[in-house]
Amino acid sequence: MSKENKITGKTVDFSILKRILCYARFYKGNFALAVLATITFAFLSPVRPILIQYTFDNFVAKHNAPMLLNMTMLLVGLLILEAGMQFSDSFLTNRLGQNIIKDLRIQLYKHISGLRLKYYDNTPIGTLVTRAVSDIEVVADMFSDGLISIIGDLLKLFVILGVMLFLNYRLTLIVLIPIPVLLIATYIFKKAVAASFQDVRTQVARLNAFVQEHITGMNIVQIFNREKSEMNKFDEINKKHRDANIRSIKAYSIFFPVVEILSSTSLGLLVWWGGREILQNITSMGQLVEFIMFLNMMFRPIRQLADRFNTLQMGMVSSDRVFKVLDTKEIIENKGKHNAAEIKGNVELKNVWLAYSEEDWVLKNVSFSVKEGETVALVGATGAGKSSIINLLNRFYEYNKGSITIDGIDVRDYELSSLRKNIGVVLQDVFLFSDSLANNISLNNPEISREKIIESAKIVGADEFISKLPNGYDYNAMERGAMLSVGQRQLISFIRAYVYNPRILVLDEATSSIDTESEKLIQTAIDILTKGRTSIIIAHRLATIQKADKIIVMDKGEIIEVGNHQELLKLNGQYKRLFELQFKDEEKISV
Repeated sequence: MSKENKITGKTVDFSILKRILCYARFYKGNFALAVLATITFAFLSPVRPILIQYTFDNFVAKHNAPMLLNMTMLLVGLLILEAGMQFSDSFLTNRLGQNIIKDLRIQLYKHISGLRLKYYDNTPIGTLVTRAVSDIEVVADMFSDGLISIIGDLLKLFVILGVMLFLNYRLTLIVLIPIPVLLIATYIFKKAVAASFQDVRTQVARLNAFVQEHITGMNIVQIFNREKSEMNKFDEINKKHRDANIRSIKAYSIFFPVVEILSSTSLGLLVWWGGREILQNITSMGQLVEFIMFLNMMFRPIRQLADRFNTLQMGMVSSDRVFKVLDTKEIIENKGKHNAAEIKGNVELKNVWLAYSEEDWVLKNVSFSVKEGETVALVGATGAGKSSIINLLNRFYEYNKGSITIDGIDVRDYELSSLRKNIGVVLQDVFLFSDSLANNISLNNPEISREKIIESAKIVGADEFISKLPNGYDYNAMERGAMLSVGQRQLISFIRAYVYNPRILVLDEATSSIDTESEKLIQTAIDILTKGRTSIIIAHRLATIQKADKIIVMDKGEIIEVGNHQELLKLNGQYKRLFELQFKDEEKISV
């Protein structure tokens, strides 16, 4: 079991508890009322047994019917008051917990959205889903069934014991005889359930990661007929999740009968000893009934305390996991002061080196420049380092050595959001959300009107196919744009780039997976998008980049050739070999 998955061994980790309680400072009124309701309810509990004892000894025994009716009405009123206090206690603690996890989840999501891509390369998405959803829900349980409830149960227990000792210490001591055994059983139960609950949380994270990954990649599973094999893996993970839950169920199945046996033992001792005292006129019948009620009230919080301590500890374990994500320093530093809104688009890379891990260099001493309004194409085999250049320009990753400037200013000196806002990127694998096409284009930006979306679609050449869809621009693309063709998704991404009007445009393999008809539409869209903008195009299809002002050929992270289409063909180098390889089957090659 990894360090993250180990139980701390502490009943309460005060450092984590203190950090969680910091979130309650925004809800001081709610917190104070919840504590007040809990304390009031604890002190109110012994009143009912005392009134019942008084009624038995003074009105039932003396056959005083009018007063018996009055006391019954008083007891009904007291029950209503207790119910109200119990409702207030439950509602206020749950509302406090929900408000806190709302704030915590927002903070977590904001932090996750700012993490650099390298973090996602090493962290399963399902694990992050677990942290943002189920782990945070467990944190809420700390308030609804944990911290404040434990305080209330302990206070109620001490109040009841204090009242019992004050009223009749002999009966109290008799009742407490089985308590040492109960404390030992509670300690063993707490340890067993804590271990099993921790295992359950670990298996939930594994399940989430597996399901998220395999549903996303289900087409690969089906294409290669791996349903049965992957089902066996899922079955194994599911069994471990079941076994972890069964271990916790087993602990509960043993503990609660033990509590009932000990509670019955206390009750038997109370009836035996109390009956003797009644026969000797030392104790009244009313007091025996009173102590039977006290006994039930005493064992109820004892029965719940072990479970609530585990809820508190599991809440802190989940909090610790959430805080580990919040404390992750895998973020792109945003210390830049320059606003990129007015950039012209002069891009220059000087002696840039990049390694994703130690000395495994992905880019080696890369240098080139793109002037304002120019179109530069990057070509080369898969893994040559083309896309890495784009990731550095947008600061998705940080380069190790060298410099990257825009208009002579280092990209690190630009304010991050303004930099990315002014660099439009169209990827090969277009991601569309399960939302309308209009919202996928604008990304819910209120500054982009419906009219601007439609106008941009017409300019790009996508309005015709969108208008033919059911509901047009309100058509739901479904998750990842599953209801659209590759070419249609690509056109949507072009409209998205166009409406944001970036000064620098990046096209990453934008035509590599589409048919010839769609390619013509997209090539027209590319011509429109690149006009008047600094453009960097990554392409496998060399036919799409012949008009580029400059073509840069890369191999194994290095630049090996630079020139325009005609110049590179004359070199008889790598570019010409790639060109001839792609067009060898065509009857006529236009050069």
